[in-house]
Amino acid sequence: MNPADVAQSVLPLTSSDLSLFALFWQAHWIVKTVMIGLLLCSVWVWAIALDKTVLFARTRRSMDRFEQAFWSGQSLEELYRTLSAKPSHSMAALFVAAMREWKRSFESQSRSFAGLQMRIEKVMDVTIAREVERLERRLLVLATVGSAGPFVGLFGTVWGIMTSFQSIAASKNTSLAVVAPGIAEALFATAIGLVAAIPATIFYNKFASEVNKQAQRLEGFADEFAAILSRQIDERG
Repeated sequence: MNPADVAQSVLPLTSSDLSLFALFWQAHWIVKTVMIGLLLCSVWVWAIALDKTVLFARTRRSMDRFEQAFWSGQSLEELYRTLSAKPSHSMAALFVAAMREWKRSFESQSRSFAGLQMRIEKVMDVTIAREVERLERRLLVLATVGSAGPFVGLFGTVWGIMTSFQSIAASKNTSLAVVAPGIAEALFATAIGLVAAIPATIFYNKFASEVNKQAQRLEGFADEFAAILSRQIDERG
């Protein structure tokens, strides 16, 4: 190849031509669509992560405050009146649901205790399931982005490489100066896919573990409270 031709082909490839913005702008429209979609997914992942971080911190503080009030010696009736007057979540919701079933059974005219223990445990199980569902909301998005993000980016890369090879065949020039920009544009899609997928996977694992810890804490309180109510049922029976 004529050295002058090589110099001419290298000349337009300044550092600005290989900037991230230039790689995006020069990419094929399908690759651009993939990049934009992955960037939006990345923003969504961080928004979910921020929301879940605040939610779990608020839930832990709520549990701590409730346990402090529950074990402070305050009467269950007084605590129930305080908590039932306002919407509650987490451990307080579990307590309110169990006490509501308890009071309904004692306020009925039959005053029958048959099956009361089972009904209370069932109500608490349903409340725990509802609270776990609230904590797990939108975690599926993190799992989906974490697992599918690299493959979506790889699709953009494959498409970009195919387009690059077509351009090489059309220009009949296989010099590195011609090949490198197209390959860089294609690999940029994979990089964005990893940028979206890696935090999503980390956040999903972290939040799934946090949901499990809080669910175990709810189940532990449910067992303790069921034992307390069981003793009172035996005393009144």
